[in-house]
Amino acid sequence: MVATTGSRTALPRTYWTWLGGATLSLLGVQAMAFAMAWVAAGQGGRFAALVISAIVLPRVLLLLVGGTVADRFGAWAVMVVSDAVMIVVMLVLAVAVWWSADPRLPLLLAALAIGIVDAFYLPSTGSMPRRLVPVAGLARAMSARHLAGQVALFAGPAVGGLVLVAAGLAGVALANAATFAVLLAVLVALRPYAVDSQDGGVPEPAQPVWRAALDGLRLAASHAVLRPVLLLVGIAAGFLLPVTGLLVPLLARERAWPPQAAATIVAALALGTASIAVLVLVRGALAEPHRAAVASLLVAAVGVAALATAASPSGAVAAGVLIGLGSGGFATHVGPLVLAVTPATHLSRVQAVLALVQNLPLVLTTNALGSLAEATRAATVLYGCAGVLATAALAALAPSALGARNSG
Repeated sequence: MVATTGSRTALPRTYWTWLGGATLSLLGVQAMAFAMAWVAAGQGGRFAALVISAIVLPRVLLLLVGGTVADRFGAWAVMVVSDAVMIVVMLVLAVAVWWSADPRLPLLLAALAIGIVDAFYLPSTGSMPRRLVPVAGLARAMSARHLAGQVALFAGPAVGGLVLVAAGLAGVALANAATFAVLLAVLVALRPYAVDSQDGGVPEPAQPVWRAALDGLRLAASHAVLRPVLLLVGIAAGFLLPVTGLLVPLLARERAWPPQAAATIVAALALGTASIAVLVLVRGALAEPHRAAVASLLVAAVGVAALATAASPSGAVAAGVLIGLGSGGFATHVGPLVLAVTPATHLSRVQAVLALVQNLPLVLTTNALGSLAEATRAATVLYGCAGVLATAALAALAPSALGARNSG
């Protein structure tokens, strides 16, 4: 596997400007995600899983197209349109839940809209570090972006919980719309600068969109490093991502913990992840990222099992930190590796495949996990997730796993 190490290369001002706007927007997104998850969980495990699936399914169906559009027409243009659409979606949701006593239909429609927009936005925003930063500074750039995301994840649920109590779901939606408006202004301000010159859009007028989209999938499936890494990412996504968005709210309601306790658990997870991101930002990534990723996934599995055993919010918070440490170690070593080995002509398309393997397993696992939690207990489902994650990590220790024989 390709070694990925840290670098003290200075990052361009345009990158920091974009990252600042993106971080504020992520704060709003995480606040909205927690509010939607909490309101949906109040309607039962099956409905909570349905709302998550309504976001994930259009992502899965349209991600490859979204990556192709970004590579062809430019990531900047795709992000501008996506942000503008999200402002409208949040405003409509705020009005809908304000006037309706039943939040189920507005939640489902908003979830579908979010999933469609994400299919185009995620490949574009995921490719921005490579488009704006020299390769030598990529590890620092990715760590800074990951840290910003974890700060948003740490603060977002708490903010979402406070606004939800004070102003309801409509208030959270309006606040989220405001953060998208700020990011839109930042993107417009960046337009005259280096974004276009490094945007890497590759016009392919002679090739149909569907064929160009499948070309990104073909590259990922045949690449000696991308293929095994993406496989492990998919397993981790299917059984680790639902812990925060689905199982923590269900566990909290099952054990009669208040929404603030659930938000604190999610924030603790983000704190653990952010700690790893700071470490990588300062010291750089390890020279053997595949081994670091596997060890980190094992740590996350232990944390998920500890969450299932927690009898009090304080114990669950400690487990959340452990999950965050494992998640952070996994993400900070896998993410830069994927970007570093991706050809410049396929940046957004490979990011689309990366997002696809993170979301496709959710389509298969989220509804199943939600139904199992409703039929048994959330703790039982958490034990199952921990077992799958640990098994995948141990299997990845094989000499040929994760491209270990391609180290260099």
